[in-house]
Amino acid sequence: MSNHKIGVIASGRGSNLQAIMDKVAAGVLPLEIAVVVSDKSDAFALERSKRAGIPSFVVERGQCAGKREFEEKLDGILRAHGVELVVLAGFMRILGPDFIARWPQRVINIHPALLPSFPGLDAQGQALRYGAKITGCTVHFVDEGMDTGPIILQKAVPVEASDDEETLSARILREEHKALPEALALWAAGKLSVQGRKVVIEN
Repeated sequence: MSNHKIGVIASGRGSNLQAIMDKVAAGVLPLEIAVVVSDKSDAFALERSKRAGIPSFVVERGQCAGKREFEEKLDGILRAHGVELVVLAGFMRILGPDFIARWPQRVINIHPALLPSFPGLDAQGQALRYGAKITGCTVHFVDEGMDTGPIILQKAVPVEASDDEETLSARILREEHKALPEALALWAAGKLSVQGRKVVIEN
């Protein structure tokens, strides 16, 4: 039986992509990364995918007539490669309702905070400025809102008194590298179901 195919969309260095690639290569994550797409031509995620022999594409927002054309190009690439699940790994844009409607409960994202706290950009800075004692990361299904979709799993990270954004971000990122492959393994095993706002994980 062939592995489920995922497509990864990234805007930056691609460390979460690398975490997935490492688990796939080690044989502990029964998935195939069918394609990697970035909206930034200089994203290091593209270099990672090329080194691994994974098809990669650049779709720049500025080269499209509008958001609709941009998302149609993303959709076309993902479908052309037989993608079953879209994984946002450091993708810095909000996908519109038309795109989400094409991929219902088939887009997941990882966010560097314990949602619903500190959504959007600069989640680590938000946590520090608020004086949070615990933060972390969240893997969730993507809906039409900003970081509002049903939560799959979370990992907590204590905020140390000496933390700045750099040190806190680094510790959260280590947990992201565990959480995202873990969530993907649950999805690949068919253990996730969405019931209202809740994601139920089968034992």
